[in-house]
Amino acid sequence: MIKLKTPKEIEMLAEGGKILASILREVSDRVEPGVPAKELDNLAFNLIKKVGGKPAFLGYKGRVGTCPYPASLCVSVNDEVVHGIPTDKKILKEGDIAGLDLGMEYKGFFTDMAVTVGVGKISGKAQNLIDITRKGLDIGIARIKEGVKIGDYGFVVNSFAEKNGFSTVRILVGHGVGYAAHEDPDIPNWGEKGKGTTLKEGMVLAFEPMFCEGSYEVKLDEDKWTWKTEDGLLSAHFEHTIAVEKGGCRVLTKI
Repeated sequence: MIKLKTPKEIEMLAEGGKILASILREVSDRVEPGVPAKELDNLAFNLIKKVGGKPAFLGYKGRVGTCPYPASLCVSVNDEVVHGIPTDKKILKEGDIAGLDLGMEYKGFFTDMAVTVGVGKISGKAQNLIDITRKGLDIGIARIKEGVKIGDYGFVVNSFAEKNGFSTVRILVGHGVGYAAHEDPDIPNWGEKGKGTTLKEGMVLAFEPMFCEGSYEVKLDEDKWTWKTEDGLLSAHFEHTIAVEKGGCRVLTKI
């Protein structure tokens, strides 16, 4: 069931979203060669606690995961698409790209955001993947307003990926958010024009395209959380939480 948020609740979500964006920026600024992923996770946890929030992912049980997620931050490196577990042994190296995904509960409301950043000097090909994925999210969000179908968003995002030589992950999707970390509806990053759920004012949604350098086929790692590309090639991920409005949308996770 899709749950609409009131204007007052959206203001609360915007307050939390702005704080989350600031925290994720501080975490991403710490990314450099030699940094263990666990260090980034500890920083995210401490910053969330400092503002009076709660990590949305810590202890979360997903649809596939059979055990609670063991961290506050997802750190997905290179061929890891999403949900990469940040450990002391996962040490960032020059030339890597790292997806940082962070959710927070603040004053009872949840927001979600992700970015992908380069570690030190990265290849032009990797930078292009990051840039195109970020732009794909922007292009998709620009189409959002009351009355639009979710398939319209997915069609635009996937077309942009393919136009630039990339593929869009099919198994993993965006989602509703606000009262919980994950709510209805699912939001695929591909689709057909005029198909899918009709967006309504008051919907709060997390849009999160995942573009791949090669095939869109993915596999679940032995840790039962980390999704990786089947062919071992790079993947990038960006995400914003937005509120649907009559004539457009409001990005809630921005500074």
